[in-house]
Amino acid sequence: MQKADILTIGTYPEWDIKGMEADYTLHTGVPGELSPAVAAKLRAVAFKGHSRFGAAEMDALPNLGLIANFGVGYDAIDVAAASARGIKVTNTPDVLTDDVADLALGMALGLFRQIPRADAWVRSGDWAAKGDFPLQRKFSGKRVGILGLGRIGRAIAERMTAFDMQISYWSRAPKDTPAGWTHVATPEALAAEVDILVVALSGGPETAGLASAEVIAALGPKGVLVNISRGSTVDEAALLDALESGALGGAALDVFASEPDADPRFAALDNVLLQPHQASATVETRQEMGKLQRANLAAFFAGTSLLTPVN
Repeated sequence: MQKADILTIGTYPEWDIKGMEADYTLHTGVPGELSPAVAAKLRAVAFKGHSRFGAAEMDALPNLGLIANFGVGYDAIDVAAASARGIKVTNTPDVLTDDVADLALGMALGLFRQIPRADAWVRSGDWAAKGDFPLQRKFSGKRVGILGLGRIGRAIAERMTAFDMQISYWSRAPKDTPAGWTHVATPEALAAEVDILVVALSGGPETAGLASAEVIAALGPKGVLVNISRGSTVDEAALLDALESGALGGAALDVFASEPDADPRFAALDNVLLQPHQASATVETRQEMGKLQRANLAAFFAGTSLLTPVN
């Protein structure tokens, strides 16, 4: 039986390449630059990238029926354009929830206790030369606000309760939550009543800049912002200004407006903890994400229901 042809976009580890090669003939390249013969054969795209995949890319593949996204976020894909063309989009939710929630908590704790700087204090010899590391802030018992209580936001909140934290959240409508969790009407009101604001929104135009200058100002000089969602969800210019002036106490960030070239102003700050967009980057989770992406591809070519459709 002849293998179906698919286009892969992005860099995949060997285990994913082998997994796809077992069932498909793989092609790489930019949709608009493929030969007409190859473009016509491609009914599916395995997408793992941050570059825009919009109407022009879709139109360059005349028989495209599926864009199988690697990752829970799919803001790089123009879903509306895909729907208008009868193209299905899938993503890989759930399998990465634990890792992202773990890192969000770890970043918040690491910032409050300045764990990276304390590690450097020992390594550099400053402990012996300068004495004890400066006192830091207590983490347990803080008030935490979750901006976006989806799967990941809820998992973060559940972890925070183990640290005796008071949980408040913002979402477009109240959710069914454990007793004691409080829905707050606006992001600004949420920020005003918490010590830690965790941004756990999905990406895309609807959430762009939702953690606005007003939200950052409401957090105040003792407040901390944690972002494990997308760089687009935070007004980064306002965030930098607040961090530099002391209007915001600190930030722990796994995502940035410009990746991988984060604004150099961040590197000059000592009230930030920075990560290279690696919240889901464990071997176990990335393997599960690849399996789910391939399962959606298999369902599409078999004509059965997609496992995790977006549209």
